[in-house]
Amino acid sequence: MGRKGIGVLAVLGAMAVGAAGCTVQPAGTDGKGAPPVRIEVPSGTPEASREPASPSRTPEPPAKPSVTPSSRPTPARVLWSPGDKGRDVRELQARLRQIAWIFHGPTGTYDDLTAEAVRGFQGKRGLPKTGVTDTVTWQRLLAMTREPGRWDLYLMGGQEADAPDPRCMTGRVMCISKSSRTLRWMVDGRTVSTMPVRFGSEYTPTREGVFRVYWKSRHHVSTLYDSPMPYAMFFSGGQAVHYSADFAARGYAGASHGCVNVRDEDAIAHLYEQVENGDKVVVHW
Repeated sequence: MGRKGIGVLAVLGAMAVGAAGCTVQPAGTDGKGAPPVRIEVPSGTPEASREPASPSRTPEPPAKPSVTPSSRPTPARVLWSPGDKGRDVRELQARLRQIAWIFHGPTGTYDDLTAEAVRGFQGKRGLPKTGVTDTVTWQRLLAMTREPGRWDLYLMGGQEADAPDPRCMTGRVMCISKSSRTLRWMVDGRTVSTMPVRFGSEYTPTREGVFRVYWKSRHHVSTLYDSPMPYAMFFSGGQAVHYSADFAARGYAGASHGCVNVRDEDAIAHLYEQVENGDKVVVHW
């Protein structure tokens, strides 16, 4: 083979070596003496894979996110608590009474019995038993009860005496308030005595208006219901102011058939002695 052919073969051989890998020559040999050292590097291997593997270690758990004041749940707002008074408290008591958590009132005063009833209602539903009515407790109670009517709010418990009706300010008057559930015996605008009273149910309501006492009967017995009505002072048909043993025993858990019941026998006995036929009777809200 001629010199030209040998040169071609040498070039082809060098190209074959470059295709398989790269050659590294030891320093100072200038390509002479020691044979070349060949290092195989697989095609596509990332540079990081050439580093020695680091010893294995347990990964650290991720850090918990910090709780900022804005991420905390907003506490329920307190609506009413012991000592509060007013129409809203009266509605709370009326709704609690609907589902048998309270049996007195409504009085309109957030007393110990109301707080105890709220606490029981909260505990039954997995709420914090605070005894105060917050927005969460109130929403649960609203969902379980109906809107109380005037009867529920004002005729199922004792209230504080309110101001007398203007029609009661002259003459001799039994001034009877359905709002406060009280009877005032008044003479010329002056209150002589006050006593709690009970009225007829929503099906047999006590009539409202201005009347006159037309008959007094000390030992009266109802011919319609065959029930005693001592110290009866009739003012409108068969409706009268009289003593009620049932009212004395059961309180506001019951109702009359339209009469005005008095539970204090000594008080009505004294009133019976003072009231005369013709005296005015005002029944009002």
